[in-house]
Amino acid sequence: MQGIIHEAPTIWTFVLVTLLLGGVAAWQTGRAIAQTWRPFITLALYAVLLGLAVRFIHFALFEGTLLSLHYFIVDVLVLFTAGSIGWRIQRAEQMRTQYSFAFDASGPFSWKRK
Repeated sequence: MQGIIHEAPTIWTFVLVTLLLGGVAAWQTGRAIAQTWRPFITLALYAVLLGLAVRFIHFALFEGTLLSLHYFIVDVLVLFTAGSIGWRIQRAEQMRTQYSFAFDASGPFSWKRK
């Protein structure tokens, strides 16, 4: 797997920095975008910015490459996925609570009309 998803000799730096630190930040970013009723496409811009920050942490703390397009794209895709999940769960909760007269819960990611 080394070389495709992560560049370090072990996967633990990828798990720590990209999945744990970056993923939680992206999750919270997605929730914040949904809470303020911003459009979903806004998340793409923030995922790119978070991807730059995650790439810098890999570079500064773990001697990773800073200007690697391949690993930057991998980081952004992981962060965008985490942010998308956070956005969707928050938006579903908003629709169920703020429009409870019109929508019912149909799972953590969706709602249905009454």
